[in-house]
Amino acid sequence: MIGFLRGKLIHKAPPLLLLDVQGVGYEVEAPMTTFYNLPAIGTEILLHTHLVVREDAHILFGFSTEADRTMFRTLIKVNGVGPKLALTILSGQTAEEFHRCIYNNDTQALVRLPGVGKKTAERLVIEMRDRLPDLGESSISNIETVSSVMTISNASPKQEAISALCSLGYKPLDASKMVQNIGVEGKSCEEIIRLALQGAVR
Repeated sequence: MIGFLRGKLIHKAPPLLLLDVQGVGYEVEAPMTTFYNLPAIGTEILLHTHLVVREDAHILFGFSTEADRTMFRTLIKVNGVGPKLALTILSGQTAEEFHRCIYNNDTQALVRLPGVGKKTAERLVIEMRDRLPDLGESSISNIETVSSVMTISNASPKQEAISALCSLGYKPLDASKMVQNIGVEGKSCEEIIRLALQGAVR
């Protein structure tokens, strides 16, 4: 129904984005692979989207590349994998790393992701082997810079990172430990999350 959104990036609080599209604010949930590529607040961006309709909500998921959206759509076809878990998988591993896990039957790497148990990991390996889409270039679409818009947040990058990890499925204590294990001084929220996730899947 909604294939893409092009608009001004107003706010980002992983995994949630707020996009101003001609005066209408769209809330979009996105994986961390998309957050890593985001430009500054106030910049115009394009997100490839997938709409999930539930009885109690309509949820938009956004991706910086069509390849990521294709991967998301392939994941949610696997029995037991819903949109939230698919988003967590895409946040915890790059497309290349996920392909490697599937082809190498590496269920141990998959179970390190929150929400992925042994049975789900085994199901992913079996069902995704023949479904994996070809990897496209992980380049974000051309963007045009517009006037800057500042967002105000009382939370530190460290606190925002912990909150984002909890939103991705990690328990608060585990999220705190993941962040404590890395040096956060001078790092942005996205950088902290990236390092925490890299440490979690090793």
